[in-house]
Amino acid sequence: MAKISAFRAIRPTRDKVHLVAAKPIYAYKKKVLEAKLEDNSFTFLHIVSPHFGTTEVPKLDADERFNLISRKYEEFIEDGILIQDDKPKIYIYRQTHKGREYTGIICGASIEEYKNSLIKRHEATITSREEMFTNYLDIVGYNAEPVLLSHSKSKEVDLMYANCMQERPEYEFTTTDFFKHEIWVLSDADTLAFQIAFEKFENLYIADGHHRSASSVGLFDKRNGNETRFNNEKSFLAYIIDENHLDILEFNRLIKTLNNHSEDEFLALLSKNFNVSKIDSACNPSNEHELNMCITGDWYNLKCKDEIIQQDHPVKSLDAQILTDHILTPLLGITDLKSNKNISFISGAQPITKLENKVKSGEFSLAFVLYPITMNQIKKVADNNMIMPPKSTWVEPKLRSGLTIYKINE
Repeated sequence: MAKISAFRAIRPTRDKVHLVAAKPIYAYKKKVLEAKLEDNSFTFLHIVSPHFGTTEVPKLDADERFNLISRKYEEFIEDGILIQDDKPKIYIYRQTHKGREYTGIICGASIEEYKNSLIKRHEATITSREEMFTNYLDIVGYNAEPVLLSHSKSKEVDLMYANCMQERPEYEFTTTDFFKHEIWVLSDADTLAFQIAFEKFENLYIADGHHRSASSVGLFDKRNGNETRFNNEKSFLAYIIDENHLDILEFNRLIKTLNNHSEDEFLALLSKNFNVSKIDSACNPSNEHELNMCITGDWYNLKCKDEIIQQDHPVKSLDAQILTDHILTPLLGITDLKSNKNISFISGAQPITKLENKVKSGEFSLAFVLYPITMNQIKKVADNNMIMPPKSTWVEPKLRSGLTIYKINE
């Protein structure tokens, strides 16, 4: 069963929430980031960029930088920009963009259930990155960006959302990228009702945030073993949404080199495992087990031959793995997708013309456009305790930091 917990969120005052909420710092181009920091003294970006405005940024180690972030966060609380709820709550969050709605709850997800594989994962984490995030959480003492989890369809939960959302939301604002954000603070009775309803879910699945969840578990182990000083250490901040309401897009590949093959040689090698046909222009594949490829500005459709499709294998049947096993590694010499400098990734949220332009400019030699992975494929991988290839999915919604901050030391 899914154990979810209420918590006393630290969150912006209603009049400042639209100014505080921010995308992760890596999502901004440098000039845009500087402009936001310059023009908005309330943005959460000031907490994660405490050096902004200094003439010369000092050289600090990770612990020193994390301590500065912690102090800036405390300043936001002291200045009344952030306040804390008096009682533990669960929060409904709805994001709307171009008519597409994403509705779920923000709460604590159980570390015990993560450890017992009731919260299932499908991606491997990088140890050094996981350790860095664990140290970050240990020093700053809060988590501001929820892990995205999914649950199976529930008419009961849908009805609960509909009933609770009849009231006016605590927050309602639209950001400059045309996303509307709404948050409802649930009553004690509704908070308990959601906790009881979620106990009926056998499993939850991590859709996005494998490093964030793993680092929270790492912090639990680092501090306590099997005992906790703070109740909130038993959970991590999560946004849980019906799996049918997620948008799962592909992650496309850009390749710098043909690995000393000529274009004709490369196309001939591809024809051993794929039916290769030229297409008129940039487009997405129409079906699973098809890849579209751009080379020197020309586009080709690569249809997998039956003998390379291991349909019953949760991972080897995925197009991202087929691409790795039959093109990237044997033909292009790319064995480690996480570290090889000859490969880059662009999410399916970006237009295909962006890939095409990078090939035509000569910056890259090849681009591969994949067919999106489904939620059922993700669950099949997770249920079999397997791992997908790196950058297999781009999952939406993407959440803003600073809306409901989870205080770990409480």
